[in-house]
Amino acid sequence: MRLMVYLGIVFVAATARGDIQPAFFDLTEIGDPATLDTTVLQDWRPLPKLPGVKQKLIEITVCQWWPGQKVRLPVTLCAPDSTEPCTNVLLTNMGLAAKPATPTGAVAELLTKHGVGVVMVGMGTIDAMQPVGQLHLGMKRQLLASKDARFTPAWIWGMSDMRGLTAAIAERDVFRPTKVLATGGSKRGVGAAASGLHDDRFTAILPVVAPILGNPGGAYVRGSELLDVAAMNTAFLEHLPAELPATAKQALVEREQRRIDQSISRDEALAAGWTEAEMLEMNDEAWNPCRIAAQLDNVRGRGLEFFYHVGTNDNVCPALRQLGQEHPDFPLYILPGGQHGGPKSAGFTLQTPTQPEADENLLAFARHHFFNDRPLPRTPTITSQLITTKLLVTVTFAGEVLPQRNTISWCFDRHPAYTYAYEYDRWQSMPLTVSGDASFSAEIEVPWSVRSVDMVSTHTHVGNDIPLHFSSPYHRAAR
Repeated sequence: MRLMVYLGIVFVAATARGDIQPAFFDLTEIGDPATLDTTVLQDWRPLPKLPGVKQKLIEITVCQWWPGQKVRLPVTLCAPDSTEPCTNVLLTNMGLAAKPATPTGAVAELLTKHGVGVVMVGMGTIDAMQPVGQLHLGMKRQLLASKDARFTPAWIWGMSDMRGLTAAIAERDVFRPTKVLATGGSKRGVGAAASGLHDDRFTAILPVVAPILGNPGGAYVRGSELLDVAAMNTAFLEHLPAELPATAKQALVEREQRRIDQSISRDEALAAGWTEAEMLEMNDEAWNPCRIAAQLDNVRGRGLEFFYHVGTNDNVCPALRQLGQEHPDFPLYILPGGQHGGPKSAGFTLQTPTQPEADENLLAFARHHFFNDRPLPRTPTITSQLITTKLLVTVTFAGEVLPQRNTISWCFDRHPAYTYAYEYDRWQSMPLTVSGDASFSAEIEVPWSVRSVDMVSTHTHVGNDIPLHFSSPYHRAAR
């Protein structure tokens, strides 16, 4: 008889601040194929769009999230049509529809040209998961009643990827992984990060537009903090900038509603007996399963390789400056002006996950991790000196790997994180010039009226004909 009522959870004592319970993952339960209750929707067959590839579609049980409520998701398995099992496995995602997904871009290239097995786990917002329109409401009820952080999106998205890997490993004739790389964007990036942080079967992660440090999108308990930001956002919608389309207001309102649907409000928490301290604690606990910054010593100690791909204007990644101060060697690419994504009706013209650098970085990082086909450059240092109206910037590299393309980008007087205006801040760029054996520099004109300059350098290094895009730490100069 199992000692755990819920699959994949270790019950812990309440924290000192209140009754909030952190979310934990039980790897023994997660790795048990007997609890998958696998349904074969399409057995192995050739994939016509990708010659030499076979494919299988299954549906699995991720967990019993609470008594009587199982979470089941589709999983597409792809592998070279060979008798040799895949030892290198890439875990990524697909939609929630129970139909086979076809790999594209870098994923398809890794599969067809390099023999990497591909596991695509169905993933979407909680309100879109079965039972549609009901699961997120049940999640809220369970969270409000129990104060247990496992009833949050980050927990279930992480579980989904981990259980998808369990399903693949159960196909022993096809998958016998020694290296597993998880990737995905936004919610799928959250799932990839949580998997890599907590499941040591994963050996690498490349999350795209996923939080590193700080809480994505603001307070999980809506209305519990950031009240000044809420007021600024209301004013932004009432006086929409002229350069944005008229459709932006409605698009932003609808996006906020989707976020509300997957969180809880201060009023709901108060009605359930929560204290103010517990609300603030849940703002962090809801996202602790996927934020890597606090666990760097642990994941580096066990050899997890990681690389993040984010944008400067993404409120899901709000603490890039703090990250640069506290962890200046963190390996990542920061797209200047890069937004999270979402409808173009919101005026998002530089959506980070859809830019070509995202696909190129996945291919480069995967070939580095699986085959050591190219090196992973060290993160450079960035320093600046503001003298009257001149900002002198220097970027310095350590080691032998020097990039072939080097750019400095900057933004004057940024809006606060979590505001809508932050997502539309304008960035400028210029090439960096060689100023030493391993350093590059630039001089930026700064008007007297400007109080602060945010900046990041971006670089492209081509090794073995494989380009990788990476960045300096995010940096700020202030008067």
